[in-house]
Amino acid sequence: MKSPDKHRKIIRAATKVFAKKGFFNARISDIAKEAKVADGTIYLYFNNKFDILLSVFEQEIGKLIEQVVLLLEKEADPQVKLQIFVTNHLEEMKKNRYLAEVIHIELRQTSKLIREYRKNTFNEYLSIIAQIIEQGQHSGVFRKDIHPQIGRQMIFGALDEISRCWHVGSDCSFTTEQVSLQMNNLFQTGLLTPERQATAAQS
Repeated sequence: MKSPDKHRKIIRAATKVFAKKGFFNARISDIAKEAKVADGTIYLYFNNKFDILLSVFEQEIGKLIEQVVLLLEKEADPQVKLQIFVTNHLEEMKKNRYLAEVIHIELRQTSKLIREYRKNTFNEYLSIIAQIIEQGQHSGVFRKDIHPQIGRQMIFGALDEISRCWHVGSDCSFTTEQVSLQMNNLFQTGLLTPERQATAAQS
């Protein structure tokens, strides 16, 4: 009988192995060893390595989506919403440095299968940023000459790159609060209308 706990244990182990060795260099036996299960046990839960990697994205990114959606539901101000998204992402990437490594490397280097998957699950996550930008534009807070789809890619690209600060082996000493403040200042300055920028400068 399959165990949800063992499934999660394998996912955590795989995330660590993929982060350290890379997807192509990682072996099922490496994941089994890290998870402290027999090699054959892996195949009770997953078909192959690709299936495991897809499950890592589905499970972990799914958690990020659920978490940030709940946080954003409590806030109406698009400026604050963007701050919440940025801060939550950075905090989660610092807590799960192996996931940050997998996101950064594997989404760029793995096969077409993973890139196609990114269009689905990752788009759902990135669309949250676009929705915040659109809301800010409709309410007159954010500039209307910024395309939400381009804006979301730029913001996530910056978040993904700065998340490397806490990657495995990094000696980064910045706190999430320091990084979040810097990034929010940059994003907000670029997105705010001139009127809002003037008001922010005076406050």
